Amino acid sequence: MEEARLILASGSRKRAIARVRVRPGRGWIYINGKRPLEYFRREDLVIHALEPLKVTGKVGEVDVIAKVEGGGLSGQAGAVRLAIARALCNYDESLRPILKEHGMLTRDPREKERMKYGLRKRRRAHQYSKR
Repeated sequence: MEEARLILASGSRKRAIARVRVRPGRGWIYINGKRPLEYFRREDLVIHALEPLKVTGKVGEVDVIAKVEGGGLSGQAGAVRLAIARALCNYDESLRPILKEHGMLTRDPREKERMKYGLRKRRRAHQYSKR
């Protein structure tokens, strides 16, 4: 029997940060103490967050416990996705090429642009009036 080892990993997206614990188990998944659909309340976000498990075929094999904070639900789903992918990489190194091929080990670098002074929005200037 394989020893019960606990793999820790973290991931981030926009302002959200997720910390994930992955261990061999029955396939239980909890995000902030709730089931994924109960937490995200949208099927597409659940599918996005749990995609690494589906791609690697580890859906019923590992337990995932995630703590996520900051940002909105979409950013949190992306953070959980990255954290799970990183944890699976540490769990089994042979899964790395599959995850890399699907682009799950890359952090999405897009962030909110800062507000600039003298402008109405991030880039929108006041309308120029000639007369």
